Amino acid sequence: MTTTAVTHIASLVTNDPSLGNGTPLGLIQDAAVVIEGDRIVWTGESSKAPATDNVLDAAGRAVIPGFVDSHSHLVFAGDRTQEFNARMSGQPYTAGGIRTTVAATRQASDEQLSDNVARYLAEALRQGTTTLETKSGYGLTVEDEARALRIASRHTDEVTYLGAHVVSPDYADDPAGYVDLVTGPMLDACAPHARWIDVFCERGAFDGDQARAILTAGRAKGLVPRIHANQLTYGPGVQLAVELDAASADHCTHLTDADVDALGQGDTVATLLPGAEFSTRATWPDARRLLDAGATVALSTDCNPGSSFTSSMPFCVALAVRDMGMTPDEALWSATAGGAAALRRTDIGRITPGARADLVLLDAPSHVHLAYRPGVPLVSAVWRGGERVE
Repeated sequence: MTTTAVTHIASLVTNDPSLGNGTPLGLIQDAAVVIEGDRIVWTGESSKAPATDNVLDAAGRAVIPGFVDSHSHLVFAGDRTQEFNARMSGQPYTAGGIRTTVAATRQASDEQLSDNVARYLAEALRQGTTTLETKSGYGLTVEDEARALRIASRHTDEVTYLGAHVVSPDYADDPAGYVDLVTGPMLDACAPHARWIDVFCERGAFDGDQARAILTAGRAKGLVPRIHANQLTYGPGVQLAVELDAASADHCTHLTDADVDALGQGDTVATLLPGAEFSTRATWPDARRLLDAGATVALSTDCNPGSSFTSSMPFCVALAVRDMGMTPDEALWSATAGGAAALRRTDIGRITPGARADLVLLDAPSHVHLAYRPGVPLVSAVWRGGERVE
């Protein structure tokens, strides 16, 4: 295998506190990285870099780990521009919502859905996202949910079964029957194509008892729980996530002191999704409160056609710094190592020997520019698995 060195990096974010300046970001100044195959094999000061087959001069720019986007909904068809326009215009909007996307997704062909997933993944990759989780949840029939997961698994290894997004319109008068479907025939059809199981535990979707039944059934099939928790109101989602050792509790907008303490003391990652609050003009999650309690925090886009139609992790980093009480260092860590923790992976989200060679070269001398220059396309080059892809 050939070796490649990226040298003269002004600021290298390793996310290894044993390296560099000893902070959680493990910053190394005037650094170099050596890639062999799909792995990082060396990091350190540029002047000490070993000889390699190829050399790329970063010319005083920063390098960060590839972003890890641990929450998205990319298997969909249709458009909800009218809904967004009505919401931003202050008009009441009651028609449609998730069910509008369900209808369009059911009518779309496999090719259309696959092309959409590929397009949004490519869009995210151009902005530095090298690992991306995505969910089903816009089919809500056995056939359509299994189809969504088969399509998603062609594009990413991080696939989540979300048959419990909302109660299917076909079961509007029988929510208990829909839970039976989600935990029975639908789960049987979907489990072979997914790693995770998720549920929207929220008023108007699934209550705590229903969510527990769904996640427990999924876990019995070998799927690892994660949960949409406490987005719109206070509720049982966060406590349930910690109780079931879910990988992540996602949204975490409305938290009691007990919720914060549970996340601070448990292993469940609090995944915050600022794009949703931005796009709905909702209350911002309080990242500072979670961090001060010792919780592990991830940032993600929640890319979906209704409430957060962005694939930009840099945008979410900027929002987290501006409106959620995070420092630029904390936001970057949460968008990389935090996302990896939410996916229970140690091979991504960091730039250390043995990690997968997922790197982003910024057209800036420091990662702080991601928040300092919001909206500016700062991603200059991207490597995924050691291959330069952008």
